[in-house]
Amino acid sequence: MTNHKQLRQEIIAKTIEYYHSRFDQQEFIPGKSRVNYAGRVFDEKEICNAVEASLDFWLTEGRYSEEFSDKIAEYLNIDHVLLTNSGSSANLLAFAALTSEKLGKRRLKPGDEVISVAAGFPATVTPIVQYGLVPVFVDVLIPGYNIDIEKMKQSITAKTKCIFLAHTLGNPFNIEELMKIAEEHDLWVIEDNCDAFGSEYKKQKTGTFGHISTISFYPAHHITTGEGGAICTNDPLLAQLVRAFRDWGRDCYCAGGENNTCGKRFSQQFGNLPYGFDHKYIYSEIGYNLKMTEMQAAIGSAQMDKLPSFCNARKQNHEKWYQIFSNYSEYFILPKATEDSDPSWFAFVVTVKESAPFTRDEITNFLNAKLIETRNLFGGNLTKQPAFMNKKWENYESLDNTDTITANTFFLGTYPGLTDQIFDYSASILSEFMNNIR
Repeated sequence: MTNHKQLRQEIIAKTIEYYHSRFDQQEFIPGKSRVNYAGRVFDEKEICNAVEASLDFWLTEGRYSEEFSDKIAEYLNIDHVLLTNSGSSANLLAFAALTSEKLGKRRLKPGDEVISVAAGFPATVTPIVQYGLVPVFVDVLIPGYNIDIEKMKQSITAKTKCIFLAHTLGNPFNIEELMKIAEEHDLWVIEDNCDAFGSEYKKQKTGTFGHISTISFYPAHHITTGEGGAICTNDPLLAQLVRAFRDWGRDCYCAGGENNTCGKRFSQQFGNLPYGFDHKYIYSEIGYNLKMTEMQAAIGSAQMDKLPSFCNARKQNHEKWYQIFSNYSEYFILPKATEDSDPSWFAFVVTVKESAPFTRDEITNFLNAKLIETRNLFGGNLTKQPAFMNKKWENYESLDNTDTITANTFFLGTYPGLTDQIFDYSASILSEFMNNIR
């Protein structure tokens, strides 16, 4: 009779065979194949890991979750990595942790102000609103698309308690200046690293400067688990708080399947409960259940081994787009990396100049008709989005550049699946558009 170990080996061998049959040799046909702005890049290792995890049938956090988080921690050289079910959940948990009463006078409270930008993705702003704090939006600079540091300095008031910013499309903001300001005013810094996993500022990885940082593993990002995210910090208390908010608000920090890690499971007093009430069922925060599954972590562990090569490919692809668009620099504002940074670009972002004889929508409609995907810079000016129009927020002065981005900016993909054939096709289509408008 065949034993389960032999069957498992046969299943994995067939999985590898399936991968090569199903996914090898994806041909690009100019004018018929879509040029995606993002996509999954994987091989048989991700599929085998997912199958291995399914065969284990552990389901919740297990050996692959530990392996995945350890790889992230080693890559970033950071102490604590907690996995979650999405990058948006990571942002929510990072912000929630800073509202805990365990932080004493430093906890964030309703009515406090949080500096952010309106030019970006809503997941960086929504936790601020959801917890009753006030986003203070500062304009960004073009062509870096990050916060205007000088205006940020002037926007700080006695109510300011936190800075919550993303590295826009992989381009780090001026971290050195921002951290100096935060230290001077005793402000929390949440570093949204979802679009910048692998980027560097002064040879240090982004996601390691703020008090707490976040990563997304959505398929468009630098590595993927399908849905998924992570929260990173060097602060053990913040790590404990994130875990509590992530795990139903539970005070207990035992790993899955473990008991009595603290050694005081039945010998403590909490709230108005009887002395010795089981610590595994003590809830010290108003929390959620936002954990990652073991199958997702298994895929992520395989993806982490590819992250350095993925980052290099993104940089090279960004340069290829730059060379193509630099032929038409009279019409476009081309992107510029922050000084002292080495971005692992999420995308190639351009702004159509006001003087150009065409609009953003005209060129993006043309490109999309030719199956070349584009995206606007996410939500544009978020204050003009329906969800935010009746919420409490403040602007520091005007958001002129943010409005320019809303009207004139778009981006193209840099993901590792792009090929020279795709770039040649895209260059010919852009040339066709330019010849039509000249």
